This record gives sequence, C-alpha cells and structure tokens, in this order.
Amino acid sequence: MRVAVVGTPNVGKSTLFNELTGLAQRVGNFPGVTVEPLLGRISDGTATVELIDLPGIYGMSAASEDERMTIDVLAGRHPAIPAPDAILLVINASAPDKCLVLFSQLAELGLPMLIAATMVDSVKGRGGVFDDIALGHALGVPVHGVVGRKGIGIGDLRDGLMCAEWQVPKAAVDPAADISARFAWSRSVSESVLTEGAADVVSTRLDAVLLHPVWGTLSFLIVMGLFFQSIFTWAQPLMDLIDGGVGALQAVAEQWITNPLLASFVTKGIIGGVGSVVVFLPQILLLNLLVTFLEECGYLARAAFLVDRAMGLFGLQGRSFIPLLGSFACAIPGIMSARIIPSYRDRMATIMATPLMTCSARLPVYLLLIGAMIPATTVLGVFSLQAVVMAALYAAGALSGLLIALLLKRTMFRGGVVPFLIEFPPYRLPSAKSLGVTMVNRSKDFLKTAGTVILGFSIALWILTELPRADVSGAASPVEASRIQIEQSYAADLGRAIQPVFEPLGFDWRVTLGIISSYAARETFVAAMGQIYAADVQENDVQLRDVLSSRYSLSVGLSLLAFYVFALQCISTMAIMKRETGSWKWPALAFVITFVLAYVSAWIVGILSR
Repeated sequence: MRVAVVGTPNVGKSTLFNELTGLAQRVGNFPGVTVEPLLGRISDGTATVELIDLPGIYGMSAASEDERMTIDVLAGRHPAIPAPDAILLVINASAPDKCLVLFSQLAELGLPMLIAATMVDSVKGRGGVFDDIALGHALGVPVHGVVGRKGIGIGDLRDGLMCAEWQVPKAAVDPAADISARFAWSRSVSESVLTEGAADVVSTRLDAVLLHPVWGTLSFLIVMGLFFQSIFTWAQPLMDLIDGGVGALQAVAEQWITNPLLASFVTKGIIGGVGSVVVFLPQILLLNLLVTFLEECGYLARAAFLVDRAMGLFGLQGRSFIPLLGSFACAIPGIMSARIIPSYRDRMATIMATPLMTCSARLPVYLLLIGAMIPATTVLGVFSLQAVVMAALYAAGALSGLLIALLLKRTMFRGGVVPFLIEFPPYRLPSAKSLGVTMVNRSKDFLKTAGTVILGFSIALWILTELPRADVSGAASPVEASRIQIEQSYAADLGRAIQPVFEPLGFDWRVTLGIISSYAARETFVAAMGQIYAADVQENDVQLRDVLSSRYSLSVGLSLLAFYVFALQCISTMAIMKRETGSWKWPALAFVITFVLAYVSAWIVGILSR
C-alpha cells in the first residue's frame, strides 16, 4: 500500500516520517525542508506500507514548484511516482485550523485517510486540551495524537497504518464553496476540539526582541559573529588531535614498510593526501551543527523575515534567505530548496546566487590559508582576527551573490517581487537525536568525498609527482631527494604548462596545480599542497600552514582567498543547477561569471596587497 504523508509546513511531517521508517531524513523548523519526495517502508512481516514524504502545502492550488510537485503526486500526474492509495495527514494539534482547511480539499480526492496530530505535548504544557477522539468523529477518520520528537504515540500510529484503519473522510464542505467557507468550517471544528491554554509568553517575549528592527538586527549580527568565532575556537582541540593521529599513522607506516616507493605511496599518496583534508572535519561538522541548530530552534524563519527588507534591495524576498543560508553548508540542497520560492524570476535569481555562498567545501581551503597568512591576534580584545577575516570572506561571497541576483533581476529576470509570506514555527529546543543524525550524515558525506574523490586525486597526484623517476643520487638527504623528484615530475610539468594563465595573479606552478585539481572538489587544493610540500613538513616537523607561511607572501595568500571566494569549482553543483533549471545554459553562465569574478578579484587584491 502506498501512502502519501501530507501536511502544511512546520507540522513535523519529516520528524514523524523518520520515526515511522527509521530513515534519517533532514528535519528542520522552517518551511521547505522537504524539497523532493522521500520514500520509506514499514512492515510487520506480512504486509508492507510504503510512505511518501511530500513537501508541505496549504491547499490544492500550487504557488511554488515544491507545492506543485506534491499536488501532482496526489492527483496522479507525477511522471515518476504512482498515485497514492491513501493519505496520512499530519496536523498541528496546537493550531489545527489551517490544517483542517487542507483536509477539506484532500477529502474531495476520495482517498482513504488517517490523521496524525503532532505537538500534543505543547498543548498540554500550556494547560490546554486537544480532543483527538472528537476530531475523529467530526472528520470521519481515525486520529492519533503523537509527539514525534519524543516517539510518543508512534507505536499506535504504526499499528494503525499496518492494520488498515483507513476510512474515506466525510465531505467537509460543498466542493464549490469558496475559501472563506472552508476557513469558517475549519475554525468551528477547531474550536470544538481544542481548548486553548495559557498564552506562550516565552515566544512572545523572544519575538519582541528578535523581530525588533533594532534589537533584532543587533541580535542577528551577534549570532553571526559567534557563529564564525566558534568555528575557530571550539574545534581546534579536536583538530589538533586528528592532526597528531595522522602524523602518528604516517610514522608507523614508514617504520613498517621497508620499500621506499611503497612507503612514499602510503604515507604521502594515501595518508598524507586524505589526512590533510580530514583534519578539518571538526570545523565542517561544527558549521553544520550550528546551521542545523538555527533551523530547528525556530530562529531561521524569523531571520528570513528580519532580512526581507534587505533582500528587497537586491530584488529578492525573505524566502530566498532560506536556500541561500542553507548553501553555506552545501549549495546542492540550497539550490533544491529554492523550489519553495513561488516566483520563477526570484527562484532563478536565487539559484544563480547560491554557488557564491561559502559552502563547507571551501572551509578547508580558507582555514589553511587563513592559518598560514593571518596572525592569531584579537580585534577589540574579543574577536580573533582570523575569525574576522573568515567572516569577511563569507560576507564577500554573500554580497557578490546578491549583487548578481540584483543584476539578473534588472535584466534577464525583470519583474515585480512577489509578496513575502512566512509562517513562524514555534520555538523549540532541538532534539539531541535530530542533531546527532545531522552530524552523522554530514560526516558520512565528507568522509565519502575524502574516501573517493580526494583519495583518487591523491593517488593520481602521487603518481604524477613520482614519475618520471629523477636522478637523486647527488641529494644530501632523503628530503632533498624528494624535492628534486617533485621539481622534475610530470606534476611540475603540468603545473608549469598552465601557470602562465595564472601568472598575473602571482601564482607559481605549485599553486596553479592546486587550483586546477580543486575543480574536482575544492578540498583537493589542501591535499595537493599537502603532497607537494610533504618533504618540508617532514623535515621541519611543522604543519602545512607553517610551510605555506614561509614559502608565500601575504599578497599571494590574499589573492588565493579572493579567488576561492568566487570560483565555482563543483561539478555536482552545476549538475544540480542544470536539473533544476532544465538547461545547461544557466550553469555554464554561472561558471563563466564566477571565474571572471574570481580571476579579476584575485588580480586586484594581489596588486593592492603588494
């Protein structure tokens, strides 16, 4: 049996879906988390129910691409997903009226239905009463009260799904009735089953500050400041631990592997190449943890409202803030979540801007270069200068993306701005389980990249640096022999062949080779530098950033940072852009724009900093 999981935004569909199926789908406390359907199954050994988690909708009239997809699935018009046999409607027990308007339209589909009422704990917590039995009688379908985050009522709901409790709902209103009649009906039913408790004083007081034009903006800036500061300070102990572990692993390999060439392959090609990137895992996880926390606690939707006026200066609306902020973790889900934007023009402008948001793949490059070039001093006695530079890089990327969106809205996507409407979710403390699932998934994603793309590149680069074999008989030491080998390798020849293109930026063949390699994945720049300067690291027993600090000027470091702020170096991102826009024209245009921006910016920064 195929069951569509449907509901309005922010009712807890994804959390409930995870609890029922055991899948680790990303959940959040803002509209647009589910941007494409996800399939999961539950079984009791004799029967199986397939659940389809669909994006949230308010009614059967689509205002955005994600809503249109949900409606197409329910109507049996989706080209890839068969029509569902039944509907699991998820409603918010503390505010059921909007959900019941949706129910009145779904009832007209004539499909069997089951209802899960979430957040019943928040109703009881304020001294209110939600009568799920009375609601079931009024609607003609079974209603189960659940608390998805705590797993309360999940077992009964699963039994209801498996035991075929399904019933075709009663007709709510005349199908020809207008929306006002549907709202009047939903309010009457809501008032009969919900007894309001005390007002949510905490949320009211928090909103009075966080949504205030002055105090809200100041709070937003403080949150962002702490965001960047924590990436440098909190993760450092674990980074040092991982770095020490990589060094110890290399020492063991050198001790046990007697063949010099094989020892070089293992220590430099595998451990050194991958380890130089894995060391940044704590900071990447911390970045994703903070973004997830802001989503789930309910602050993200309010931040979108707060920046709506500022977004309007660039021809966008506050809803664009959600995919843009999500792109700071990864541009791929950011581009996909642009489906929540109703306007085609705003959606396309947002998609073109997302690659310029600083994703976590840029983070290892930033951290390496900032650690090498920027002194670890403080600004105003509070903030680290390195954190300030990091925040400036993020701001430069975001501002340039918004300016590109403005340019496109004034030219190719000219048109008015659609009014911005967003529903504020309730404030709630994120569950440890949800945060843990996010961290595990992000770790898997990062380590998968490190274990595939970066490992493959590291092996390829090792081969290029070891061939052809140079005459090192006159070398004074193994370290000197390693330097001679790299200087006369195919890797050096390749870097020198391409280096004239980047010579105006002050980049030598080593940096050029790192840049070219990072078009496979940005993080491979770090792996490339790690292999090229492996001899210096081993000889001086220092970290890679210390070697780069001694080999390159501040001008080169700042030019590199400027280049990576703008360059679109992610094949996966371009593939997703093609899928979402339906044409290779847009990712090709984005690549050209960002490369020109990256090159010119690096050239200007290099001149100004010399």
